[in-house]
Amino acid sequence: MAAPADASKFGPDRRLDASTPPEGRRRGRGATANPASRFEAARREAFREEDGAAAWEADDPAPLRTEVTPERSARIIARNTSPDIPFDRSINPYRGCEHGCIYCYARPTHAYLGLSPGLDFESRIFAKPEAARLLVRELAAPGYRPDTIALGTATDPYQPVERDHRITRAVLEVLHDARHPVAITTKSDLVLRDLDLLAEMAAQDLVLVALSLPTLDPALARRLDPRAPRPDKRLAAMARLSAAGVPVMVNVSPIIPGLTDHEIEAILARARAHGASRIGHALLRLPGEVADLMADWFVEHYPERKDRAFALLRQARGGRENDSRFGHRFRGEGAYAEMIGARVRLAGTRLGFAFGRMPLNRAAFRKPGAQLALF
Repeated sequence: MAAPADASKFGPDRRLDASTPPEGRRRGRGATANPASRFEAARREAFREEDGAAAWEADDPAPLRTEVTPERSARIIARNTSPDIPFDRSINPYRGCEHGCIYCYARPTHAYLGLSPGLDFESRIFAKPEAARLLVRELAAPGYRPDTIALGTATDPYQPVERDHRITRAVLEVLHDARHPVAITTKSDLVLRDLDLLAEMAAQDLVLVALSLPTLDPALARRLDPRAPRPDKRLAAMARLSAAGVPVMVNVSPIIPGLTDHEIEAILARARAHGASRIGHALLRLPGEVADLMADWFVEHYPERKDRAFALLRQARGGRENDSRFGHRFRGEGAYAEMIGARVRLAGTRLGFAFGRMPLNRAAFRKPGAQLALF
């Protein structure tokens, strides 16, 4: 039988060695482990005796099915006052993300639900079916003032479950009708399903779509974000969006030291050729349990690169694996981080990119139901 969830297997230095078999590994999933929530008091470990020594069972785990649970919320717009984030409000139609990106900085949030940031995060999804209704109410509130809503800041609004649940589509319809500015971040070409709304909004300077592209290598992409569309599909989505007049940003994110950092210039060149006009980038972040999950992933897929990757990260994070300080968490500091930033700036300038998010139109906003108030 496969080993159950257990965070203690990482040992005192929170690292696996190459001889430690993966726990609960499932094909098509990003995480190679399902460590217990950090709020769980108990830890469990399963093993069997073989020739007088403990050994893991080698049976292949059964496929892991995605479970979607409805979540009832009082509000749908989340607010933030972070000085290093270019928006003060956001909407995430889902908790958890089926794309399974191993590096996702939102993974630790599943611990607050009593679930694992590992396999649970990508297989136990919480959907917000009331999102559109709540959004109408919040936009119509007397004191509401419009500014860009970031759609998909923690988990992808166009992850696979959106095909059936269509919550993102409903939210976008509300924003479209209210002429409200929105910046979308996704890895999925499913965004093209809503091209009718996006093109109309783009004509009024109401939308920006950012597509994340950490690698052009399809084999690496299958391991990093196994259920997200292939890199070529993301590039094709950029081209179709741009052709329809929708401004496109390429997010070279995350940049993983010693694994994807050599691709920066190639990613930018391909994205520019496919219609992207703006750049965003971020260095790999390892908050909470993500550090352990990422180390486990390296051991499973690229053990010879793990030490160099973590050494370069520590160099860029003041000797730590993660630096949560405002102004430092996305880009890092020191020689390595400065080199990465310089490469992005030089390549971006040479290719004719603009940098960062663009200002969107707030003046066109009309409160939901405002027309009815005239009669």
